[in-house]
Amino acid sequence: MNLFLKWLFIGFIIVSQISCSKKEKITILENKDLKSQMTELYAEGYEAFLDRDILFAAKKFNEAELIFPQSEWAPIAALMTAYVYYSDDYYSDAMYHLDRYLKVYPKHKDIDYAHYLLGMCYYENIIDEARDLEPLLKAKSQFEILIKDYPNTEFARDATFKLGLITDRLAGKEMYIGRHYEKSQKWIAAINRFKNVLENYETSIYVEEAIYRLAEIHYIIGLEAEAKKYATLLGYNYGSSNWYKASYKIFNKDYDLSEKEIFSIKEKDKKSMFNRFKKRFKNLFN
Repeated sequence: MNLFLKWLFIGFIIVSQISCSKKEKITILENKDLKSQMTELYAEGYEAFLDRDILFAAKKFNEAELIFPQSEWAPIAALMTAYVYYSDDYYSDAMYHLDRYLKVYPKHKDIDYAHYLLGMCYYENIIDEARDLEPLLKAKSQFEILIKDYPNTEFARDATFKLGLITDRLAGKEMYIGRHYEKSQKWIAAINRFKNVLENYETSIYVEEAIYRLAEIHYIIGLEAEAKKYATLLGYNYGSSNWYKASYKIFNKDYDLSEKEIFSIKEKDKKSMFNRFKKRFKNLFN
């Protein structure tokens, strides 16, 4: 929630400005012009938000925006409407107001925050990705927009982290379905699912297992050369992983790695990594 604190401070600063304005321009407030009505509504909304009267706060922020839509405070009031709904898990209401904000204020300076908050609404609304992928995919879309268009913001950094978690969950679903197909001996369907993990979720935690299962299935259906290709790929990229060790048994069911052999594999991996390190930073070794 730390990322949202600055928006609470924005509210606090604006309310402070409102208080100053009241002292300096009492006669204007007495006339009840549109701008003063909006500032009063904003102050009421912010006070209600602090008191956790969420629905009343959202109503006041929304009124503040609509009464004076040309004001520089109007887009901030619109964001606050969305945020107070989000803060109390009214995700559908928050999404509605954020979608509207993105259409009405596409050039506003806080557009990055709107994309982030909309992504969080979808992200926190994920109940069961095994049955409904829509919230997951929509969260992914918002975070990708944020990272692409606003890469240097604090919200983009957190979005990058969230996007990694989403990638793992999407890949996890593919793996779940792929394992089911493999168990049912639906080889082609299983292969397609595991290949999809490699092609579309290459940064996920399931890549090693996907490569292993591709080697395993190709060996089972008699495509030994293809199986060896995947086993080699697994060894080259994940030489110290348990999935790589398990791949030995694909080609020799009775094979059991001894401690000496395991140590030898690790030593080769270390030498390979060191050689690649030397090549990448060769100036250090001259």
